[in-house]
Amino acid sequence: MKVLLSMLALALSLVLSSSAMPAVGDPAALPKEDDKLAVIKGIIRESGGEPVPFANIQVLGTIRGAVADINGEFSVVNLPNGTYEIKISAVGYRSVTRTVNIINGEIQELEVIFSEIGVDMPHITIISSKDRLFSKTPGSVNYIDRRELNLVNPISIAEALRRTPGVNVVEDDLTGMRLSMGIRGLDPNMSRSVLIMEDGVPVALNPYGEPEMYFTPPVDRMEGMEILKGSGQILYGPRTVGGVVNFITANPPESSQGRLNVQGGQGGYFSGLFNYGNTVGNTGYHVSLLRRSAEKLGPTTFGLTDLNAKFLFDLSDRSELGMKLGIYDETSNNTYLGMNQLMFDRGLNFFEPLAPDDRLDVRRLSLSFSHKYRISDNVRLRTIAYGYTTTRNWSRQDFSVNATNTPPSNWTGKYWGDLNVPGGAIFMRDGTGNRDRSYEVMGIEPRLEANHNLFNLKNELITGVRLHHEKALVRRINGTKAGVRSGVLREDEVRTGNAFSGYFQNTTNVTGKFDVNVGLRYENYVAERDILRGVFGGVARDTVLVGTNVVSEFIPGAGFNFRPTTKVNIFGGAHRGFAPPRLQDAVTGEGQALDLDAESSVNLELGVRSQITGWLFLELAGFRMDFSNQIIPVAQALGGAGFGVVNAGRTLHEGIEAMINVDLSKLVGWERTNLFYDANITYTNSVFGADRIINDVNVRGFRTPYAPEWLVNTAVTLETEMGFGGRVTLNHVGQQFTDQLSTVQPRFDGRIGLMPAFTTVDVTLMYDAKKWNSRFNLTVKNLTDERYIASRRPEGIRLGLPRFVTAGYEFRF
Repeated sequence: MKVLLSMLALALSLVLSSSAMPAVGDPAALPKEDDKLAVIKGIIRESGGEPVPFANIQVLGTIRGAVADINGEFSVVNLPNGTYEIKISAVGYRSVTRTVNIINGEIQELEVIFSEIGVDMPHITIISSKDRLFSKTPGSVNYIDRRELNLVNPISIAEALRRTPGVNVVEDDLTGMRLSMGIRGLDPNMSRSVLIMEDGVPVALNPYGEPEMYFTPPVDRMEGMEILKGSGQILYGPRTVGGVVNFITANPPESSQGRLNVQGGQGGYFSGLFNYGNTVGNTGYHVSLLRRSAEKLGPTTFGLTDLNAKFLFDLSDRSELGMKLGIYDETSNNTYLGMNQLMFDRGLNFFEPLAPDDRLDVRRLSLSFSHKYRISDNVRLRTIAYGYTTTRNWSRQDFSVNATNTPPSNWTGKYWGDLNVPGGAIFMRDGTGNRDRSYEVMGIEPRLEANHNLFNLKNELITGVRLHHEKALVRRINGTKAGVRSGVLREDEVRTGNAFSGYFQNTTNVTGKFDVNVGLRYENYVAERDILRGVFGGVARDTVLVGTNVVSEFIPGAGFNFRPTTKVNIFGGAHRGFAPPRLQDAVTGEGQALDLDAESSVNLELGVRSQITGWLFLELAGFRMDFSNQIIPVAQALGGAGFGVVNAGRTLHEGIEAMINVDLSKLVGWERTNLFYDANITYTNSVFGADRIINDVNVRGFRTPYAPEWLVNTAVTLETEMGFGGRVTLNHVGQQFTDQLSTVQPRFDGRIGLMPAFTTVDVTLMYDAKKWNSRFNLTVKNLTDERYIASRRPEGIRLGLPRFVTAGYEFRF
């Protein structure tokens, strides 16, 4: 940690000196905004009169624009005579459009008054995103907007999330329908260490008891993503270990607005999105319909339909109501079975569906309401009520692997691999395990936001409570033949959880440049596992077994923000990391409570963000997560034979992450071309932090599974006034171990062994025909066609996406 602090101190001194010095190179040779001919000047304020810093100003139909400064002031330079539409936008406010006539270069002055979005559907955003430096946010935070999503043109949501420092996404599902994401060295297995939300509502199957992401909101309909990694995440819970990701969908627009986007690619890949919104009187609405499918995306055939609708009702001058409805339907041949090591080494069955009869059906219905009431100018009450049901039925063919290649008694005669090499064969059995599960989640959360003047200082208090209920109906039915979805009921149980949360966070403006925030969260979770039928002594029989697990924790957090200049923000914080154990792990199949503790850690962070000049933005953060107990999946993911989790004891995650954005066109004075370079780099050292003996080996100091030391994502982006543009993106993931013993030599079944580092390159070409309200794109994923291991679990090697070409068209109306 001392090394990290030294590096941050050095970076901070460089940032502070850079913000006070001219830009690198000959300053006289670089064009300055003040030296150019300003034709539009203005100031942006909110309705209360306060300036809105760092708002975006866009001259529609051109690549010209500007960013407001800390005082809300902006200027647009060197526009030819003519009539222009100017769009001014900032997250958290309604966008404003103004018509400006430029005549003989005369300066046009604008004063723009923003009004806040009445109800952020269905809840507030998680970051203080009205300020590009996030100067009121306690901790490291990143925001991915719609423009960035267009440039990435992602097939899976993983491609967009890896644009954030500290994020490791394992693409064991190439379709993006199941997200496996880790933050700062935490195990990415099904994103169980990250709180995932959509518009502020948790989306996991059961957020407390079964937090796995078997359903992931499709990236196609997202307007943005927020990623929060610091102490501010204690406002959201229950998982405050790694971070919070909030997917943001479009709010109803103020006037008629729609979009049609169609993408197609190899293997019958298709994505079609239609959305439309408008505001009529005091009611706004936005509807989106998505259809995605593929005949062969890697080894996967799938089809999904996703319908979402939002409504906003202005009830009075003080009160607004929002409603959101979602319907999701998916069918795919997803499987747990991957290649063994021999098949990978020989380059066999590159993307062959090894269990073609496997079938996963996911059905989801969601409904949420949010209400905002302004009690006074300084006090607001926001209330959200949510509920959703998810059905996840998965039929998977049985199979067998062993070192001696001994066929099972009930095999079909079908095998993969090589019978002549020990451990080189996978035998397909004539039986099916049908894992049928349904989940019910509901909750209500009132939150009070108040500005007050305690100790004659400006303060902002956020406090609230949440009542949450979840229930899972879990059944396993064994089919007597491959592909049969009916048969013998082997397991039948009900898992129920009830949670109460209370929290507050108070931010004090000690001086105009220094804020301090303190917060506390309380979590109480009571879970019950009611086993109606199970396998005992090899025989399935009915039973009455009930096991209960209770977890209660206080989760404190504190942070600060210091703004020595208008271009620099220094931030830091400390908070308790907490995650309750999954119910099926905490209570055994015999109804006994295990000694499986909640995950607990002490998380520290120190960083700096700086808009050093108009063309250079930098963020640097050091972090330390010291777990007194980390729960680590072993062998496989959920549901397979031999799966389990362990109390891994003390683990330590230390590292540093950096992000840099360079506007090269501003640096060299280009006016008709935008050229950007950006990079995010993460170094993480994740190790077992205490003596622990496994198979007579002390693993202290060994790397934790699926925790690469190095993550690098970098891109060069080009935009021209003629509408042509493109991006080249490079993504590098360092080598990873896959078990607690840091085993290098691969095991015959492919599930354990070193995962080598890999690097992929993506290229996107675009043409924006503004006069036709159209955008065309061509994207090549994995341009070099690198063959790499994306994951070794749950049951064998999963390959990354091969070279993949898509083309698309978007029409805006």
